[in-house]
This record gives sequence, structure tokens and C-alpha cells, in this order.
Amino acid sequence: MESDPAAAREKEQVQPWREQVTLRGMVAALLIGFLFTVIVMKIALTTGQVPTLNVSAALIAFLALRGWTRALERLGVAHRPFTRQENCVIETCAVACYTIAFGGGFGSTLLGMDKKTYEQAGNSAANLLGSYKNPGFGWMAGFMAAISFSGLLSLIPLRKVLVIDYKLTYPSGTATAILINGFHSKQGDKNSKMQVRGFLKYFGLSFIWSFFQWFYTGGDVCGFVQFPTFGLKAWKQTFYFDFSMTYVGAGMICSHIVNVSTLLGAILSWGLLWPLISKQKGEWYPANIPESSMKSLYGYKAFLCIALIIGDGMYHFLKVLSVTIKSMHERLSQKRASNRVDYMNTVANGDEMVALDDLQRDEVFNGGSFPAWAAYAGYASLSVIAVITIPIMFRQIKWYYVIVAYVIAPLLGFANSYGTGLTDINMAYNYGKIALFIFSAWAGKDNAWGGKDNGVIAGLVGCAIVKQLVQVSAELMHDFKTGHLTLTSPRSMLVGQAIGTAMGCIVSPLTFMLFFRAFDIGDPDGYWKAPYALIFRNMAILGVEGVSALPAHCLKLSGGFFAFAVLANVARDFLPRRYGELVPLPTAMAVPFLVGANFAIDMCVGSLVVFAWGKVDGEEAALLVPAVASGFICGDGIWTFPSSLLSLAKVKPPMCMKFTPGS
Repeated sequence: MESDPAAAREKEQVQPWREQVTLRGMVAALLIGFLFTVIVMKIALTTGQVPTLNVSAALIAFLALRGWTRALERLGVAHRPFTRQENCVIETCAVACYTIAFGGGFGSTLLGMDKKTYEQAGNSAANLLGSYKNPGFGWMAGFMAAISFSGLLSLIPLRKVLVIDYKLTYPSGTATAILINGFHSKQGDKNSKMQVRGFLKYFGLSFIWSFFQWFYTGGDVCGFVQFPTFGLKAWKQTFYFDFSMTYVGAGMICSHIVNVSTLLGAILSWGLLWPLISKQKGEWYPANIPESSMKSLYGYKAFLCIALIIGDGMYHFLKVLSVTIKSMHERLSQKRASNRVDYMNTVANGDEMVALDDLQRDEVFNGGSFPAWAAYAGYASLSVIAVITIPIMFRQIKWYYVIVAYVIAPLLGFANSYGTGLTDINMAYNYGKIALFIFSAWAGKDNAWGGKDNGVIAGLVGCAIVKQLVQVSAELMHDFKTGHLTLTSPRSMLVGQAIGTAMGCIVSPLTFMLFFRAFDIGDPDGYWKAPYALIFRNMAILGVEGVSALPAHCLKLSGGFFAFAVLANVARDFLPRRYGELVPLPTAMAVPFLVGANFAIDMCVGSLVVFAWGKVDGEEAALLVPAVASGFICGDGIWTFPSSLLSLAKVKPPMCMKFTPGS
């Protein structure tokens, strides 16, 4: 459909930044942030593989406010118009809120400090008595506040360089902006009605189905979540479809290669490796220790998983770093004359309309300036607060550890934000892993606080600090890109981020403590496995002890899987595109090593739904898949909240559905 050039050249009237941040918007953001916090917390404490939910958050923000304004219109009540700028601020605030749930480490670094994970890691030179800290709302909320707000300020002075001067794409931020702009167009209004119906329909079905399943879970290993789809023998090796709408929806959002990679990882581990290694019981590892011990089969599961994750992360770290350095070098050496030539070519090719749109975007983006001195002063002040408070929370942390973390975080944050803008790969977890090994080794050699038991907690806390600071700064740049493309003021975006972060510092610890008290979090044989808690703790132990922490022959196997992860990435990058896209993703393969195959089957079912839907009606699938997937995820996820309240109230399901051999 052709657009009117005259209309395109006419500047859009944009509200002042204070009018973009509204009370109704913040209430909606709080509700959406809570909804997604519950969902993200559930995923983080079951498999740990959280899909990108920004698009879903933008969709639900639009549905909520458009529904509210339409209701007021029908009642004849005057109201302010719902603009794309307000939509963008709500999405930003909600994302900042629920990002704390997985970025803060509730399913990894923070949970890795608790007593249950400490006991699962087994006795070792590093994992000594006292090297744990049980969850608590007070210290968790304070710790989140101490390490989250600083990341919002560290790169604000460089936002114009990253978004306007370098014109980084930030693919996820751009995709969210395109979605929001589409919602607030004439065609978008028609499409939104279809998406509303699709979301509400599948939200209701998912919620009712989860409620129905609950009645059959009145005991151990009961219910549809234990349905032996492929037979009891396969069920014992975790190969079954557990009817989890959360992971079916996640599979619809994730790419096909991610879902297939998880299934391949499940087949490799639970279908091949673990049965073979278990036959070596009594030779490779003692026969008289429990399966959950790190010196038994569980140790192989954990460390082979770690090898894949570290190999994949190391490759991407070096790749993104090299791409970043190369790109920055090219930009610095580029002459201004070439930019003028490119602009003239753009105009000559009839694209001046886009250039004029860009000029308005740049004008709005530059108009919402934030003083650099205020950002630096704020970062320094928050750093001082962190240096004082964090060592009080954790006796194993020394004040100069925190100083080092806060000094290197802006440098790593810039590299991460730049690389994310180029590749859409957020490397915060990989920077955090590097910090984990550095701080655990450093603290493990410092005997001032009682020896090596110092290193594990110090490594986990150092990882959490660096990871959160680096991640928040990159997420803010993503949102700035979205704001730039939707003509949203950077000031309103920053305010939305700050309010959302404050919400997350309260909502996430409260939600976690609800889950922690209602369910058996961290049970390796249960539903709430929380695999990354044990993974990160074992990484810290490895940082203190070195390879002596590995079971027999585990070093050789780990080296092989590390090499496989690197070679798989090399193959993806250097093979022809049609072949490289078929190479599995090592990190996606690694998750089933600890969690099991059932969630991989769920995600592949979601992928199969999308594939079949695309074949039948590709346009309808492209429009409705995000809405339907969000409905599945939200319906199943929100049921977790009432089910946890029922669990706390000691209300048990009335029935237990189990399956036994016919003989």
C-alpha cells in the first residue's frame, strides 16, 4: 500500500515527555510486570531457559490500554488518547519489572547460595560448612536495589552515540517498535481485534486446562505432567509430553532450530549418555552414594552441561568482541564525506521521506537530553552505597571486590550494548561467568575470612553484580532504540525504566519467596529443578578448586563437549547459510542435560504447531502466533499464582493419576 508523501513529510505531533508517563500506564505496567514475573519465575525455576517476551509485553500493554479506553468511550467518559509513546513507556516499565526475575539471578546465582543447593553440590575443599545463605525477602530486595539502578545510569551519556551516530539496529528493540507502530495504525487497529480475540481465547483455554490438571496431582509423580506418552520405559528417561502450555507457547515463540536443538540435547543425554555412564557405576563413581551427589551420575550431568554452556559462551564472547572492535574501528576511520555521499544517494533514490522521518526521530531523541554529569554523579553515589551495603549482606565479600565490579561494569556494559546492537546477543551472562571465575578464585586464595569457603559465595555475588549491571545497561539501550523509532522521549523511557526497576526489586523477591515456600524448589527429581542454581554453584567451586572438583573421566568428556560447542558455532558461521542454519545450538542442547527431555518435547510441539499453521495460512500465522503463544504462556503461568496460594493453605488436590505396567 502506497503512502502519501505529503502526509509523511508532515511532522507527527508528539506529547511532552511528562504526558507519556501516565498513572494508568504505570498501573497497567505493574499488573503486566507482575504477570510476567510469575511466568518468568516459573520458567527460571523449572528449566531456566526464558524466551524473549518483549513483544508479548508490548502486545498485552496495547490490549490492556486499548480495552480500557474503548470501555470509557462506550460509557461516554472523557479520557486522554492512548498513543504509541504511552504504549512504549508501559512496555519498557513492564519489561524492566519482570527482567529482575531472571536477570537478578533468582533461578541461578542467588538460589545457588541456598542450603539445599550447597548440600547437592557435595562436600569438597571449596564447598565447606557455612558457605551458604538462605533466601530472604529483605536481603534479596536490598541486593536487587543495590545492583540494578546503577546499570540505568552507566551508559546514558553514550546513548546518542550508540543509537544515532552508530545507528545500531538492536533487532529486538526494532521489532518491538515495529509492532507498536503497527498497533497504532489504521490497519493495526483491525489486526489488533483479531489478536485480542486470539489472546483471550487461548489465555482462557490455557488457564482452564491448568486448573483441570491440578485436580489429578494429589500425590508424588501424579497428573498429566507425568503422562507416559511414549511408554513407561521412555517415561523413566523423561521422554514424554507433559501438556505444559507454558513451554508449548515458548516453543511457538522460539525459532525452530532452538526447539530442535533442545530435543537433540535430550536424545544425546537421556537417550544415550546417561544410560551408558550409569552402567559404569562402581567403576567411574562409587556405587554407595545417592544419584543426586555431585560425585555420582549427577556430577556428569552438571559438568557436561557446564562445558557446553561455557564453550558456547566463550565463542560468542570472542565473536561479538571481535565484531565490536572491527565495527568501531571502521566507524572511527570512516570520513564524514562518505556520510554526505550516502545521504545524497538516499535522496537521489527517492528515499528522502525516510530521511525526514529519521530527522524527526533524532530531534525527539536529542530533545530528551539527560545531563552527563548527573549520570556520572548518580552512578558514583549508587556505587558508594553498594560498596557499603553489599559487604554487610555477605560477609565473604570485601569492599574492594565491589569497587572492582563497579569500575569494570561500564566498560563491559558498553561492549555488551554495542555487541547487542549489532547481533541481538546479550552477553551479560557470559560476562557474569567470567566475573564468577575471577572473584571465586580471588576470594578462594584470600584467607582473611576463613579460607576457601569464602570463594563460592564471593564468586556468585560477584557474578550477580557484574551480570546485572551489564544486562540492565544493554536492556536500556534496546528500549532507547524502541523509543527512537516510536518518537518516545528518552526521559520518559528512563523514568519508565526506573519505575519498572523499583517495581521489580519488590515484586520479584516477593514472587520468589511465594514459590520458595509453596513448592520444593531445587529438587533434582521434582518439577521445580532450578538447574542453573546448581550449575552456577559448581562453576564457583570449579573456580576455587580447579579441575580437581570433577568426577572420574569427567574432565575428558567435558573437554570434548567444550570443543563440540566451539566447533558447532564455527560451523554455523562459516558453512553456507542453508547448511549453517541446520547446526544445533550448544546452549539449547545443554539445558535438557539436567532438566530432562519433557520440556524439549513441549517446545517441539509448539514449533510443529507454528510450522503447520504457516503451511496452511502463512499470513494469519504471522499475525496471530505471538498472540496465541502469549495466551498459552500467560494462562498457564498465571495459574501458578493461585496454585501456590492453595499449596501454602495446605489445600491438596483430591485425586492422584498414576500409570503402572499392565502386568
